[in-house]
Amino acid sequence: MSTKRDYYEVLGVNRDASDSELKSAYRKLAVKYHPDKNPDNAEAEEKFKEAAEAYGVLSDANQRARYDRFGHAGVGSSAAGAGAAGFGGFPGFEDILGDLFGFNFGGARRQSQVQRGADLRYDLEISLEDAAAGVRTQIRVPRLESCGTCTGSGAAPGTTPVECSTCSGSGQVRYQQGFFSVSRTCSACRGTGRIIKNVCKDCRGDGRIQKEKTLEIRIPAGVDSGARLRVQGEGEAGIGGGPAGDLYVVIHIKEHEVFSRQDNNLYCTVPITFTQAALGAEIKVPTLEGEETLTIPEGTQTGTVFRLRNKGIVSLSGRGKGDLLVAVNLVTPTRLTREQRRLLEDFAKIETKEEKGLFDKVKDIFG
Repeated sequence: MSTKRDYYEVLGVNRDASDSELKSAYRKLAVKYHPDKNPDNAEAEEKFKEAAEAYGVLSDANQRARYDRFGHAGVGSSAAGAGAAGFGGFPGFEDILGDLFGFNFGGARRQSQVQRGADLRYDLEISLEDAAAGVRTQIRVPRLESCGTCTGSGAAPGTTPVECSTCSGSGQVRYQQGFFSVSRTCSACRGTGRIIKNVCKDCRGDGRIQKEKTLEIRIPAGVDSGARLRVQGEGEAGIGGGPAGDLYVVIHIKEHEVFSRQDNNLYCTVPITFTQAALGAEIKVPTLEGEETLTIPEGTQTGTVFRLRNKGIVSLSGRGKGDLLVAVNLVTPTRLTREQRRLLEDFAKIETKEEKGLFDKVKDIFG
């Protein structure tokens, strides 16, 4: 009879546990009993092996089915030998232990010396007029560019990086950890497998230097605040000759003295006089393309909104255009001439009589 504990009991889960529950249970045990945290502790090492063996079987659908049906006899000796063999037969072990402890169980792998450059962001403020019409403008972008002296290698002219003697160019240092062999990133070369002995004086071995470049960019008509324009390849230079990143220009539109914007529509307020509102008139109103004539009908009330079609912002797609909505605001004069005052006083007398007549009619209706 087998003396092994039930695998579900080892992991502390129910027999219907999901894959994520199995993985979570194993992670906790691996952290608790890992040899790094329990040096020279044979019991902890044995529990770590036991948990690894249990997870190795239960995490594999086929082995789990055989185990559920036949017990330990159904999985034979494959699980028992896996712990000593470096867990190569169990799917998911490299990911789990690698995440937990930073180990590499798949053999030494050198990190690539070629890396893509970082993306950059540039905030650009433009006027509403430029946003409506579109514009070409120049910007100055500070960024890391490939060093011209060493052509991005980081080594002094006439020299090249040499193989790292610590890891023999593999980028990984391999050593025995407890009962299995593991490897870690070489600290001497940071995983690249190469060492620069004679560094470039201009870039100090980085292969890149800080510069400022002037770029001309095109702002499309109809752009709004918050829009991002991608300029491919104008970010920071890559490492080791890698491709450059991209530049993202974020648009901010200045507040306008006359117009406010909502989507592709523009809004403004214009003043009108009492006589214009009462008698009606034609007035000039501003647009982004010049003045337009607006007809004010007689009896217009303050706050009335008029719509001028296609006098707003063009759609960013180029299809259609917004409107201009004009609100009129009745302006009361603060200084009157004698003639103006006399005429208004005469008007007030007439108005008072009409209001009195209206009041009498309402009084008669309600008794």
